[in-house]
Amino acid sequence: MASETSVVTPGRFASGLDSYPAWLDAILERKAEFQKHYDEYVPQAADIAAVKALVKQHGVKVLVIGEHWCPDVWRGLPVIAKIAEATGMEMRILFRDQNKDVMAEFLNQGQFESIPVFVFYDRNHRCLGPWIERPKLATEQMAAVRKRVMPNGAPAEGPERDALMLQYREETNQLAGEWRHATLTEIRELLEQKLK
Repeated sequence: MASETSVVTPGRFASGLDSYPAWLDAILERKAEFQKHYDEYVPQAADIAAVKALVKQHGVKVLVIGEHWCPDVWRGLPVIAKIAEATGMEMRILFRDQNKDVMAEFLNQGQFESIPVFVFYDRNHRCLGPWIERPKLATEQMAAVRKRVMPNGAPAEGPERDALMLQYREETNQLAGEWRHATLTEIRELLEQKLK
């Protein structure tokens, strides 16, 4: 968790990519995966209204840490982009692997470089806290899908593994809509808890 000595100064925050289109321009692969989740996601109005009020009252802004190759980032970054667009929240995006010092402040369980990470700040650049990787619902459902598709674990590299991984990805994609909504719900809860 960020501290008083955080490397994320206001200047470092401002150095990030400043929009979802800027992110798409900066990545060389996986644009279709990002755009699919962006196009499919329609945030729930009540959650957006609540977050928008917090943005207006407290100047909430968000730093996103991600990489183009990660499925959790494909699903999550479009969600925070839509939230930022709908609420007027300032957003900046950093690549994890080019900003390891920033990533080191927001490790999952204090040890994993899980992405995406959404780090929220108020207008005075006080860190409100991070949201990391995926919503709890996704973690639970992914485990259930994995157990059903690969009850004996993932096989070694080869055609069987490729087929099972494709099935796993297709099944998790069918759940992505629920996960996108759960992401916004968790973000709203985090902000309301920190700003009450």
